[in-house]
Amino acid sequence: MIDTVREHVKKLLDGQEISGFLGLKEEDGNIFPCLFESSSDLENGFTVGESDGPEPKRYPIASTLMTIASAYPDAVLGVLVRGCDERAINELGRWNQIPRLAERIVKVGIACPKELAQAHECLKPFPDEFVAGEKADPASYGRVQEIANLDIPARLEYWLGEFDRCIKCYGCRDVCPVCFCNVCTLEDDVLIRTGDLPPENPMFHLTRAIHMAGRCIDCNLCTEVCPAEIPLRTLYKRVAEIVRDEFDYVAGQPEGGKSPLNVLGPDPGHTSAND
Repeated sequence: MIDTVREHVKKLLDGQEISGFLGLKEEDGNIFPCLFESSSDLENGFTVGESDGPEPKRYPIASTLMTIASAYPDAVLGVLVRGCDERAINELGRWNQIPRLAERIVKVGIACPKELAQAHECLKPFPDEFVAGEKADPASYGRVQEIANLDIPARLEYWLGEFDRCIKCYGCRDVCPVCFCNVCTLEDDVLIRTGDLPPENPMFHLTRAIHMAGRCIDCNLCTEVCPAEIPLRTLYKRVAEIVRDEFDYVAGQPEGGKSPLNVLGPDPGHTSAND
């Protein structure tokens, strides 16, 4: 797969279709996001993240793309995406965090392996802009349904027990590819006392869950990085189901207009000097 992707990106760079390519690099056993500026750069450690360990190395690459796109507003950039990365980029464009998305971003998509898709219960483990890899079948929402089948007192007891392990490290927020607020409610001392450890249960996590409504693109990075192993993504999946059922909106889809909860933001196709 890596050779197919590398050759595809080389053609984009050599043909000057893109100014740079945001992908992954391996160096000294570590894998990290890297902006490759020429086809020759791709010969120096370029990877798709699958050469280290049983699972691919994943990052909130959409957040990095948003930062680079903001710094170089006229550049056309390529980016390596899995299914969740593509959804994140679509959603950031919809919230006008990456203006003129269709004109400026060229996605190079790879499929997630079957084992990863099943472990993360991913409903779409490959992007629309597909280049390489073997497409796995979508996985079910099994864990969400298990908890939904509990009665309300049992459900409350389950989540309070999970939230009690929280150490308020903010890892779930910091790794989230669609968290872009300049001022974070989770650090507002009026709403959530910033000095309290552990955080007030369940206020901290319910506040974040509400903020993820209509925004979560189901990448599972929050659960992956949580040192307390709280199944946060299961909670956000349930919130996403409610938004889908009530508003007929699924975050990260290429079409469908802006989020119904984005009541103040501009339409995704509209830009002006005041946006």
